[in-house]
Amino acid sequence: MTRWILWALLALAPVTIAVNYTTHADKTLLFVLACAALIPLAWLIGEATEHAAEHTGPGIGGFLNASFGNAPELIIALFAVSSGLPQVVKGSLAGSVISNLLLVFGVAQIVGPDGKELDRRSLLAQLGLCGVFVALLIPVVVIGYDGNPNRHAAVVWSIPVSVLLLALYLAVTSRNLRRHKAAPRREAAEGSWPLARSLVVLGIATAATAMVSEILVHSLDAFAHAVGASEFFISAVIVAIVGNAAEHGGAVVIAHAGKMRLASEIAISSSAQVGLLVTPIVMLLSLFFAHELALTFRWEEMAGMAGAVALTITMVRDGRSRRWEGALLVLAYAGVAVGFFAAGDR
Repeated sequence: MTRWILWALLALAPVTIAVNYTTHADKTLLFVLACAALIPLAWLIGEATEHAAEHTGPGIGGFLNASFGNAPELIIALFAVSSGLPQVVKGSLAGSVISNLLLVFGVAQIVGPDGKELDRRSLLAQLGLCGVFVALLIPVVVIGYDGNPNRHAAVVWSIPVSVLLLALYLAVTSRNLRRHKAAPRREAAEGSWPLARSLVVLGIATAATAMVSEILVHSLDAFAHAVGASEFFISAVIVAIVGNAAEHGGAVVIAHAGKMRLASEIAISSSAQVGLLVTPIVMLLSLFFAHELALTFRWEEMAGMAGAVALTITMVRDGRSRRWEGALLVLAYAGVAVGFFAAGDR
């Protein structure tokens, strides 16, 4: 029954797009419609990834989900760069890393089976990448606190850091994917979609998610005024969550189905992708815009990311999913969100 409801709710995406382009609807209404439309799209991406993973294995399946799911995050960031909103860009990127590690992985452990085995080696490799991402940002962040955080010197320092992050991600991920590809896999379960169909559905769902995400960004200002929250909180919490709704929903749905190896790969590899792939790409592409992006994150963002990485490493060291650990991760995310709300704008 639930599946049929989700299939029916996919109609919200074209409805939201049509309302945006053919009417003069209130921006707050558009924000609500866009949020609602992202839920069934997230489920569809999770569904297609689960079918694709029957052919590729959980490691590559998680990589596919994170890649398709992070496309809206990249688009949202580029829209914010073009609009001269560096705080929104950096807040949404840092918030994405934190929410995937604490909120998504935490909820996945809560709804998934207790004591399920995880791919400890793969997850620790991805978390290591997240830790390197935070460490490499420190010199640029220090420069940002010694004057204007968006000045040219900070942008210049951000370029080699971005190139190094990209090179590191491509090298480590390529080796990790080769390991997953070489591992023996069982035959695809009966009733699974063909791989080609799964990839086509992933592409279509991601394109629709990107269009809805654009509407969401353009209606965020009205929503911010309606709730009285700071731009920093909106970008680091709300934009981060809705921009990553695809992998958020996909990981939780897959965990509920008992496939914790795939769900954990989605949540944690998505954080690594945001840090070492999406962030440097956005920074380097910003050089072609009027407003260049310096990777001068706030200390609140740096502390949140470092803490999320350290806590998640502690949770996965035993290679088992635990419901109480998931609850602890979610509680930690709630604490970070409260801290971001109290921090206000820079």
